[in-house]
Amino acid sequence: MTRVLNIEINGRPAEVADVHRVATWNYGHFTSMQVRARSVRGLDLHLRRLEEGSLELFGAGGGSDGGRIRELIRHALGTERDASVRVTLVPRADAPSAADVMVSVSEPVDDTPGPALRVRTTTYERELPHLKHAATMGLSYHRLQARAAGFDDVLFVGRDGALREGSVWNVAFWDGRQVVWPRADVLPGITMQLLQGAMTRSGTPWSTRRLTRGDLPALRAAAATNSHCPSQPLAGIDEVAFADPGDLEDVLNTAWADVRWDVV
Repeated sequence: MTRVLNIEINGRPAEVADVHRVATWNYGHFTSMQVRARSVRGLDLHLRRLEEGSLELFGAGGGSDGGRIRELIRHALGTERDASVRVTLVPRADAPSAADVMVSVSEPVDDTPGPALRVRTTTYERELPHLKHAATMGLSYHRLQARAAGFDDVLFVGRDGALREGSVWNVAFWDGRQVVWPRADVLPGITMQLLQGAMTRSGTPWSTRRLTRGDLPALRAAAATNSHCPSQPLAGIDEVAFADPGDLEDVLNTAWADVRWDVV
């Protein structure tokens, strides 16, 4: 766990009552980002995610104005230049149809890929999969169950048999010619969107298509992508091993290096 440096709500230090409300009322949505030199990759996408999520969960009173969110992030960062930041919108205590903005600042996370992960599949569909919402009980349960069984993480499969997403990451595959992303109801991860945009700009081939467990043996490599790392290799999924993730890692890392930084 990274050390928490600061927590603010609407620009003021969070009080015990604020933290208790967030911990006990499991309703809201958030986005997580890595800040380096007071800048963020894909800041506009993070702000759009918050705006769209607030409109769906809170209506017009969501309080997710992009300019205000940026100001609250800057305020919570204080003098910190590098950090992990989570922006969470939660119901106001006095008006549940409106939202408070909680900004949590923690120590920065190293984005270097770790050892290749072994993951297993399980049938599970997140509620409102297009939203990065606070209802994480199901995904946390299945992730912990996978770890108890000797795996590092879990990849979700829909009831229709289609591969979806990891616990807190999107999955990318390499078929020998291009990067392939599952076509399914998943959270459109910011890192995934940025990688796809960078590959499109450079002319690097990629596609989305419906994938099932039965397609795994024909794929050459797989990687997890999220705000912590754009190219975390997967050693295997279930009984299928991926021996050489090199091409996929190279493509993802090259695309990631092309993504610009936005000043907060």
